[in-house]
Amino acid sequence: MQETTTAARPRLGERIMAAINRDPRTAPHGTRNDALLAGALAVFAVLSALLTDDGRRPDALGWTLLLGCFVPLVWRRRHPLLVLAAVVAATVPYHGLDNNHIAPVPAGYVALYTVAVTQRPLRTILTGATVLGLSMSVMLTVNTHQAFELLRVSGWIIAVLFIGIDVRYYRQYVAAIVERAVRAERTREEEARRRVAEERLRIARDLHDLLAHSITLIGVQTSVAAHVLAADPERLDRETIAKSLDDIAETCRTARGELRTTLEVLREQGAAGETRGPLPGLDGLPDLVEAARLAGARVESEVRVRQAPPAVGAAAYRIVQEALTNAVRHAGPEPTVRVELYEGQGALRVSVTDDGTGPGPGGTSGFGLVGMRERARSVGGTLGAGPRAGGGFEVSAVLPIGTGREENR
Repeated sequence: MQETTTAARPRLGERIMAAINRDPRTAPHGTRNDALLAGALAVFAVLSALLTDDGRRPDALGWTLLLGCFVPLVWRRRHPLLVLAAVVAATVPYHGLDNNHIAPVPAGYVALYTVAVTQRPLRTILTGATVLGLSMSVMLTVNTHQAFELLRVSGWIIAVLFIGIDVRYYRQYVAAIVERAVRAERTREEEARRRVAEERLRIARDLHDLLAHSITLIGVQTSVAAHVLAADPERLDRETIAKSLDDIAETCRTARGELRTTLEVLREQGAAGETRGPLPGLDGLPDLVEAARLAGARVESEVRVRQAPPAVGAAAYRIVQEALTNAVRHAGPEPTVRVELYEGQGALRVSVTDDGTGPGPGGTSGFGLVGMRERARSVGGTLGAGPRAGGGFEVSAVLPIGTGREENR
């Protein structure tokens, strides 16, 4: 337990770097820390005034001005320019009275550094030049030797200013890196959410296509069996009933296999060695046509396709599946359906037409047409669907395959 606690606490170097990288205006407990800093510097200033240059030890007014140099430092993070002005306002008369000139120096350095680290570089340089010029003017009126001594050590003032500017730029650099990392993380999260939404939509389309197609066929085949049973109970056509029941069982097996393949994407981890089934493709079209024929439709099929990418083949398969399902459900008894697929102008062209009556006026619109359009858009294609001029219904889709070849017919 002790080792875990020690490992969780940041080391001293990490805390120091965190304090350097953090914007002083947003640091926690800033006023309290600055009060402690001002108190420590004031103690150092008092000791300097007492222990150095006995001939210029401050009097009562000098001590007041000296301590007044450090009090504004408590608010240096909130109002750096005003704090620097207050420090200068207390320092100028203090030096004008020819008191100990070393004691108030820390207050000036801290105020200058705060301005440099929080303000723009141009303002920092102008402020530093103003403070240095004002200090030189005051010292020239008091003591020429001290004025030249101030000019000699003015390099420290410039160094403090440029250290503050460098720290400011470093903090901006670190903040930019953190912002990019946060933006990248947000982008990754948004991309993950988008992929999840797309995957959910794809699963919903797959389940709709699968269940609508399978349930429609099962319903038609069950109706055939029921009709045979009710038509002439005394002369029961056992062969026809057995065939209808076999068709229902085969449809259920196919639907169960496809449903299992579709739902595998919802599992977080598959079993060892388990692989996903392949996407449905153009090679499955004969099974769709045969299932529609068993449901009572007269289907004519013509497929003239050399090759199609898996995603395009899966989209074409689902579009044909949904179109045949709609024809069986809505086109009336024994409709004539024509299915045609061919390549043309770099695209796979799909056409499913029937001569049926279409859904009744009171029918409800489902998700079939919407799903077919989404299938087409998912591979960059388009889909049109609507009644034909001569009667019946037509579904046509153009699915790009990127071959750039046109079918020679």
